[in-house]
Amino acid sequence: MLQRLISYWVYGGALAGLLLLILSPLVFAGWSTPKASTFLLLPAYMIHQFEEHDRDRFRLFFNETIGKGMDALSPLAVFITNVPGVWGVIVLSLYGAESFSLGWALLAVYLVLVNTLVHVVHAILFRRYNPGLVSALVVFLPLGVFTLMQIDRAGAGSITSHTLSLIAAVAIHVVILLHVRRRLHVLQRTRVGGA
Repeated sequence: MLQRLISYWVYGGALAGLLLLILSPLVFAGWSTPKASTFLLLPAYMIHQFEEHDRDRFRLFFNETIGKGMDALSPLAVFITNVPGVWGVIVLSLYGAESFSLGWALLAVYLVLVNTLVHVVHAILFRRYNPGLVSALVVFLPLGVFTLMQIDRAGAGSITSHTLSLIAAVAIHVVILLHVRRRLHVLQRTRVGGA
């Protein structure tokens, strides 16, 4: 059963994202605009993930371009990155914004904006579409910038909270790349050793 969740998580996520969007007026009734727009980043990300991962498109594309044909990104790594690594971080950001300071919402914002930048850079480097690029540009960029402006307008965007949130978002993406680099190194050694 766990293997099926690892393989097909994106379909439950897409449906959950649509459900969260439908329920959102009830969920964040009475919330401030910055908190409400931060909440919307979660279903937006779930729908973005459907563009990315339907039929395993992103993993196959990544392994073709970055992995040079090797299985650099496994289904388990994709699951961990997207479910606890994205959904969990956005939930943590929302709880932090509610319990401590609105500045915590910047973690979700920068996660979305850094992901958009990664998609754009990947498209420029490889001069082609990559799975997730369209929703990153059409949904993430405007919603992320809007939320960022709302948080700053509310006076919660201190230099420290911006810096720490940006560092955390970049670090999440760097950890993924370091994992892929290590895995490629192991796969190349195995390939050479088996030859």
